[in-house]
Amino acid sequence: MDRLSALLERFHVRASLFHTGPLCGRTTYEAQPDRAFLHVLRRGQLRIEHGVRKGVPRRMVVDEPTLLLYPRALHHSFINPPREGSDFTCATLQFAGGDRNPIVAALPPLLQVPLDAVPGLRPALDLLFAETDQVRCGSRLLADRLFEVVLIQLLRWVIDHPQAVGVSSGLVMGLSDPRLARALVALHGAPQDDWTLSKMAAVAGMSRSAFAEAFKTVTGTTPSAYLTDWRLTLASTLLRTGQPQKLVAAELGFSSGSSLSRAFRQRFGAAPREWLAAQV
Repeated sequence: MDRLSALLERFHVRASLFHTGPLCGRTTYEAQPDRAFLHVLRRGQLRIEHGVRKGVPRRMVVDEPTLLLYPRALHHSFINPPREGSDFTCATLQFAGGDRNPIVAALPPLLQVPLDAVPGLRPALDLLFAETDQVRCGSRLLADRLFEVVLIQLLRWVIDHPQAVGVSSGLVMGLSDPRLARALVALHGAPQDDWTLSKMAAVAGMSRSAFAEAFKTVTGTTPSAYLTDWRLTLASTLLRTGQPQKLVAAELGFSSGSSLSRAFRQRFGAAPREWLAAQV
């Protein structure tokens, strides 16, 4: 069962390499809306300082090759030895939908994962480092794509080990449960279908009551609320591309454009047209 592809096909992510090599002294990364970071500490010891943010330590030390993913805007500073420094390869990430991206919303503010913890990661990193360590035709573009491969491998590992990165509820926990994952993958792939509780439970291979209870316990929301939120998140992305409201409503299973508008106002506090005007 492929638990990631439907999410990533609906909500693309683009990586952009911006640094490779040693960093010496203090390097600060400012928090900017809808900009994420993926740092690969290849060698050396690193001290990190964060601004005040729930779920993130003010200071921490990393002393082994590690992936550091900041999925949302978060001010952070790296402090390295002043001369020899530590080796990094770093990229910014742009998740479609920004903080509304369901993957971004489901992750903690910082993921710290040793490179050796993720099976199969080393070959992709070897290719990435080979492209970033020397300039060849297409190296920058290929490095960007390889960073995206590394991110997908990391997300795959996180879904299989959610508690290792501090995830205890939400979408990631739902995808880590084999029964709930079957229902979630089906919802993600066909949001326009008539998803009754009975139909969702049948896909999961559970009774209605057991499914509803397990879904709420694991994800923190009800199946119907999750489905509505998923449809509205998709709607916000489609509307931003210029698709007409009526067509978006039909594509996502709303009975009419006005039905989408009512649900959209409840979720975002504004009708689609007003919301779109505020995004400019």
